[in-house]
Amino acid sequence: MTPLGLMLALTFATGVVDAVGYLRLDNVFGGNMTGNVVILGMAATGRTGLPVLGPVVALVSFLVGAAVAGRVLRTAAPNWSPRCTVLLGGVGLVLAATALSMAVTGVGAPTARASMTSSLALAMGVQAATARHLGVKDVTTVVVTSVLTGLAADSRLGAARGQAALRRGAAVTLIAIGAVTGAALCQVHEGLAVVAAALVVLAVTGLGHASARSTDRGAAATTASAMSPIAISP
Repeated sequence: MTPLGLMLALTFATGVVDAVGYLRLDNVFGGNMTGNVVILGMAATGRTGLPVLGPVVALVSFLVGAAVAGRVLRTAAPNWSPRCTVLLGGVGLVLAATALSMAVTGVGAPTARASMTSSLALAMGVQAATARHLGVKDVTTVVVTSVLTGLAADSRLGAARGQAALRRGAAVTLIAIGAVTGAALCQVHEGLAVVAAALVVLAVTGLGHASARSTDRGAAATTASAMSPIAISP
């Protein structure tokens, strides 16, 4: 699978996680921090009844996750590396552990919801920072506002540049499909939705790692062939 395809799959997973956060964890977003900032701004009036703890926990945890990933990738090459594999593998495992916690303890207690919000947002922060490092244009895996802006601005009604319209449209579509999937699975159990997101992230991790290794082996074989001595006929 291409890097674009991998990032679009992670975008789908973000949609699933955000649906779980909003529908089951006090109306918070695990990946879309713009939503949490807006909720906190409206809640600042004190008369809206909007949650404060959940968005704060999500925002702080997301920033921590992004900072950790940024530190790990600080000296890494700007393509898929073993560090990316470790980070995204960790995201998948955190999501899986969160799903297990949902199955065992449920989301009824405020402390449980805060803990699960933290783990989901932490995972999404790591994912977003890793995706940023990989640098697939127009696909951040967590934000679609800038993607929609580019899609409209470069459309026939805008600047008529038509650049990357397909990938931009795919990113918006995939996060929406993820949200639909997450909402549908929440009707069965919220843990099932998070398991689905975890499986997607782990699949992306495996495919990305395998693709990087294949590319490295191909490059090594090409280099070895170029350096081999040329036989001279007697």
